Amino acid sequence: MPELPPIVQVGDVLLSSEVFTECFCCDLSACRGQCCVEGDSGAPLLPDEVMELENVCNAVWPDLSAAAQDVIDRQGVAYTDCEGDLVTSIVNGRDCVFTCYNDEGCCLCATDKAFREGRTAWCKPISCALYPLRESQLKNGLTALRYHRWNVCQPAVQKGRSLQLPLYRYLAEPLTRRFGAAWYEELCAVAEQLLAE
Repeated sequence: MPELPPIVQVGDVLLSSEVFTECFCCDLSACRGQCCVEGDSGAPLLPDEVMELENVCNAVWPDLSAAAQDVIDRQGVAYTDCEGDLVTSIVNGRDCVFTCYNDEGCCLCATDKAFREGRTAWCKPISCALYPLRESQLKNGLTALRYHRWNVCQPAVQKGRSLQLPLYRYLAEPLTRRFGAAWYEELCAVAEQLLAE
């Protein structure tokens, strides 16, 4: 594989070269959805996503645990964490309030589950959809995307490598949702050029 520059710019977005070189594909059967449970705060949210979560609350309410329902009743669907970031509310300092479990005990996102079942028109926060990429806004007005390595996602790395599925291809839908189809097409063109050099 050719050596890529550490940062690649596509439109107004700066991407770490790992977006092109690292492989990834979620493997829920192996990780059991730990990304919705582990960590010290909830999922990062954009301000308008709080309203979206409030709008889908009734549809997903029966899927939520009693503890999660209690947190939402007391605190709402989101809060500002110790770093000043807007995030989903969590239960007992761990689980996102929107977690639910399937019959095999695998953790799922209740809002994404409702969307896939046709019960809502909105799926989940973009930070969750883009994971393992993390987005940050830079002072110069640009957006940065960096690859976040997490040991609970090791099965996803292994599966991605076996499928030879780079991050930018695995995340085609959420990247298009976040930045638009024209931007994603440009990203693919840049990737092809970089990887061919």
